[in-house]
Amino acid sequence: MQSTAQGGMLASLLPLLILFAIFWFLVIRPQQKQAKKHKEMIASLKKGDKIVTTGGLMAEVVKPEEDFIKVKLNDDCIVRLVPDYVARKIEDEA
Repeated sequence: MQSTAQGGMLASLLPLLILFAIFWFLVIRPQQKQAKKHKEMIASLKKGDKIVTTGGLMAEVVKPEEDFIKVKLNDDCIVRLVPDYVARKIEDEA
């Protein structure tokens, strides 16, 4: 009697485990990889790199600091930007 109860419990948990595994490989794991890649890109920013912010502004890195990144929007305007708002780095095509 007890073995059939354990078998029934395992059979009821199996679809839930399969669903969690699918969710892990399709949602959680790719997000973790993307976050790691973004963090590495932020850490590798240096003076002269061109970036695009999440707001759509294109800027040039003037000085990466610990908590902020100083960026130049044009020749006259230098602002501090929180690193989380860097969307991507523009790679030179040359």
